[in-house]
Amino acid sequence: MFERAARPFVVFVERFYPDAFVFAILLTLVTFAMTVGLADETPAAAVEIWGLGLTGLLSFIAQIALTLICAHAVAHTDLVGAALDRLARLPRSAGQGYFLVAAVAGAGSLIAWSLGLVVGGLIALRVARVARQRGVDMHYPLLVASAYGGFVVWHMGYSSSSALFVATPGHTLEAVTGLIPVTETIFAPWNLALAAVTVLAVAGLCAAMGPARCRTYAGQADGPGGARPAAVAETPGQWLESRRSLSLVMGGVVLWFLWLWFAERGFSLTLDIVNWSFLGLGLVLARSPVHYVGLIADASRTVGPIVLQYPFYAGIMALMTGTALVSILSGFFVSVSTPETLSFWAFLAAGALNFFIPSGGGQWAVQGPIFIDAARELGVAYPHIVMAVAYGDQWTNLIQPFWTIPLLAVAGLNMRAIMGYCFVVFAATGVLFGGTLLLLGA
Repeated sequence: MFERAARPFVVFVERFYPDAFVFAILLTLVTFAMTVGLADETPAAAVEIWGLGLTGLLSFIAQIALTLICAHAVAHTDLVGAALDRLARLPRSAGQGYFLVAAVAGAGSLIAWSLGLVVGGLIALRVARVARQRGVDMHYPLLVASAYGGFVVWHMGYSSSSALFVATPGHTLEAVTGLIPVTETIFAPWNLALAAVTVLAVAGLCAAMGPARCRTYAGQADGPGGARPAAVAETPGQWLESRRSLSLVMGGVVLWFLWLWFAERGFSLTLDIVNWSFLGLGLVLARSPVHYVGLIADASRTVGPIVLQYPFYAGIMALMTGTALVSILSGFFVSVSTPETLSFWAFLAAGALNFFIPSGGGQWAVQGPIFIDAARELGVAYPHIVMAVAYGDQWTNLIQPFWTIPLLAVAGLNMRAIMGYCFVVFAATGVLFGGTLLLLGA
């Protein structure tokens, strides 16, 4: 039944959905039109705001590129590669494979969004490769879509931007909301229950969508990685670069720094700390410094789409935040809200704005104050608004190409291959998230 339900979405997306870069161009043009037509900016002013904003994600581009490269390198070390292969051998059927990939990606996303994206993509690769070796037909695009489906819970977990923002002393809304502890947002019983239900529901749905005709894994996305043979040391320089002790010492220093970080701050994850974790582990697990350089070189081919597309999204975000567009769009949703439905409308507004501001922290910064003020006037619990915005942000990620870029770079697929299945997961999770918020408001 679910396979038949998914088929029209898959056919439509494969036929009409543009490439992710073309989608970014079209979204840029739509945002320009909205800026001129709704926010009353002149075309010249809109172009200037957009142009100045192109550099807004440069630090993030470097961070996410390093995440992909270092995580890919770790996954192709001998030890981690063997461990991933053992995990990938657990599924005995195609349905079990889709379920495992979605569940692993969901669990990783609840720890850190970056971890969920990378681990989901890598386990999808491994499961597909093992299935090919066993002669089990698994639809590779659905495996990758399962990994991306698991990502839908990231904002309910430890790296939730909006929840961490309102729990931080000195945040910009503290005079209105006070400090909102994470025990009332991401660790609230209703959010934990919804996160667990969502992961299981997505995993089950992905398992049920398995098509009769499979596009199996072809191996094109899996570089030689850890299989590269060790070079024979013929000169003193080659002897030195093949010494594992050098990479062990350097990796040990990185891990020592991480131990000091967590000892002082607790389990405080940032994208930089995730990167240094992958870097330290990669150095420790590599056979030698030159072997690690080879692993990094293999992984570096995944970063091209990021470097190309993310500046365009930075420009779109600048148009949204540098004009009155966010206030106009959010104001509409507030105007139709009641105390019982404000959280639901905040969820829908966040989902809509996420197309133009695909950054959890950035979106909360511009949308949060509008809905928090409405919550104060209508007497709605602030934690419900915080998580409603979080749910909307993570929900439309499923059909917004911004976050598919690193996953698809790892998997070696284009966006059209997975987006039809993501639409089905999008519809199902929309019912879960929206229904929960309506129940909370009742």
